[in-house]
Amino acid sequence: MAAPLTVNNLTVAYQKKPVLQNISFEIPEGELIGIVGPNGAGKSTLIKAILGLIPRVAGEVEIYGKPYKEQRKLIGYVPQRESVDWDFPTNALDVVTMGRYGHLGWFKRPSSKEKEFAMECLRQVGMEGFADRQISQLSGGQQQRVFLARALAQDAQLYFMDEPFVGVDAATEKAIITLLNNLKQQGKTVLVVHHDLNTVKEYFDSLIFLNVELIGIGKTERIFTKDYLQKTYGGKLTMFDSEKESSFIIN
Repeated sequence: MAAPLTVNNLTVAYQKKPVLQNISFEIPEGELIGIVGPNGAGKSTLIKAILGLIPRVAGEVEIYGKPYKEQRKLIGYVPQRESVDWDFPTNALDVVTMGRYGHLGWFKRPSSKEKEFAMECLRQVGMEGFADRQISQLSGGQQQRVFLARALAQDAQLYFMDEPFVGVDAATEKAIITLLNNLKQQGKTVLVVHHDLNTVKEYFDSLIFLNVELIGIGKTERIFTKDYLQKTYGGKLTMFDSEKESSFIIN
């Protein structure tokens, strides 16, 4: 069976300056995979290029062995929260129901069955009590939960999440990682742009180290080392080792 995601020689440039250069990798099925790197490394750009949201200079992307356009129904996406127009006049249930349109088609009205499916997705993220609430009236953590529910409603096989933990409270972060693990247990594959290096060993099965170029990819226990961190981030970086309950500095 083809891999959930195969990227070959992907290059993206803004005003002729490479933002991603010759990126190639393949990911296994049924894993939580963290995409890590410094600010400006191209992490969000990588996801957007894979999903065809921005143009590529070169390279190919395959989803389960086929072009993205043929596999859209297999993909779920949670964008960065700040990229969303939260003033758009709609409620939480309607936002989640939008996740069903890939299965329905944009011109077919969702049935009561689809609405109930969307409500169940809200229940899974603890937001069923906010179904009728306007999204602009929700807190940052609540908004993020609604978008996670929308991704669940897409009933995908491969999920892309762009910094889902940013700006959320501890309870929401715990709810998100529980949800991600549930998806993994169902055999889903999830790629997450992540910035908190102190939690990667706890959260992810594998990691992609990125800084314009692909620095490394592999199982977290193998690749989360000072060497790869230095190659990716450079300079000095203070880390906390939760197992040893101590900090160390990467020079």
